Amino acid sequence: MSESPRMKIAILGAGPAGLGAAWQLAKQDKAEVVVLEQQSAVGGNAGSFELAGVHVDFGSHRLHPSCELQIMADIQGLLGDDLLIRPRHGRIRLRGKWIHFPLKAMDLLTHLPWSFRFGVARDALMKAVPGGGGDADPTFASVLQAGLGATICKDFYFPYARKIWGAEPEELSPIQAQRRVAAGSLMKMVRKVLGLKTGTSSTGRHFYYPRYGYGQISTAISDAMQATGAELRLGARVTRIVTGDRQRVELERDGEAETIEADAVWSTIPLAVLARLVDPPAPEAVLDAAGSIESRAMILIYLVLDTDQFSEFDAHYFPDSEIGITRMSEQKNYSDRGQPAGTTVLCGELPCQVDDATWRMDDASLGDLMLDALARCELRVGCAVREVVTRRLAHAYPIYRRGYEWHFATLDAWAEAVGGVLTFGRQGLFAHDNTHHALAMAYAAVECLDGGAFDADRWADYRRQFESHVVED
Repeated sequence: MSESPRMKIAILGAGPAGLGAAWQLAKQDKAEVVVLEQQSAVGGNAGSFELAGVHVDFGSHRLHPSCELQIMADIQGLLGDDLLIRPRHGRIRLRGKWIHFPLKAMDLLTHLPWSFRFGVARDALMKAVPGGGGDADPTFASVLQAGLGATICKDFYFPYARKIWGAEPEELSPIQAQRRVAAGSLMKMVRKVLGLKTGTSSTGRHFYYPRYGYGQISTAISDAMQATGAELRLGARVTRIVTGDRQRVELERDGEAETIEADAVWSTIPLAVLARLVDPPAPEAVLDAAGSIESRAMILIYLVLDTDQFSEFDAHYFPDSEIGITRMSEQKNYSDRGQPAGTTVLCGELPCQVDDATWRMDDASLGDLMLDALARCELRVGCAVREVVTRRLAHAYPIYRRGYEWHFATLDAWAEAVGGVLTFGRQGLFAHDNTHHALAMAYAAVECLDGGAFDADRWADYRRQFESHVVED
């Protein structure tokens, strides 16, 4: 234990990043910790809730084997036998055909339309012809087309991009491609399909999943955090953060105003939201930057079905613009419980913008939209739909429009200069990252704190490492 007095840290947000940091701070006795979460449960977008006896997630979530060894060991230690190793078994709808995901060589040969195969072969031959320099003004579209060719981009990545981010591929930054697409070239994709890429045969085709829903990871970390002395306050809406020699966090909880004094505030809430909470107020240029970075919202549509199982697949992917949803998952197929009998729940993901016409649709209309989408893919629901339930996520995906990095850099530089405040995590750093990436940020932040002093140089090194994170899928 350090000889310095224990400092107090207020952590904003009880998603994986906030919980992971709080747990490690308390476990290593580096600080007195209080976690403030606006919602009534932990986990954030990586949480779960129970619906008709089924533990359902906020969309499709998996813990990837590429997780850092120490973080994986900690999660395994918390969950024990409840952390399952599961095979990936999904499908992609492409040109009216189903192909397996993860991709399989024989499946591609037997199910891909001949026109698609010829197109990919033509693109590969054209890439082998010398000539053509780099794009002087690269975009998401130009980077992917240079790496994967026109056919794959036109039929899969570009229509999917329009649905997920609500923007034309040419309007998106090349960073969106670098962070979001792991197989950025035809050769990489071929090697993954054939299992020639190191670790592909195991890491790409299996995943870890908690027996009682993905949110069990956050719940277990929260329990461990509190067992080591950290405090959790749910239903806590932060209204202002007054910075100075000590930080004062003002919040509302159960209709009452509360104030917390802390030596530091570690924030995992959206960076643009943080900029509007801090007092003294952020400069006008920073607030303008906060208004210029965008997040894509999402509605999750849950259909409770009167059947034991809808399909054998864990997830279905729909790049086609004629299909409203982008992905559909069946939660019971992620775990091995198979319970309850006679009931299953489908979760459809519908990207949109907060307060647009889609966001304002009622549950019945959203249920009809999802049923229509499935019917268009020859996935008609042939049993009774017992219930339609929806959940809305205001910050599902960051949108990296061209030039967004200038706005983010303005916000990031301001946050770095605010004394006593640290921002990290998926929302805090405006990143696409998976859960294991968010936990890696949390562990790194804790490592940088020693004897009550935060090592800014070491944190800067970690920040450079975070820039190499690529979403697993």
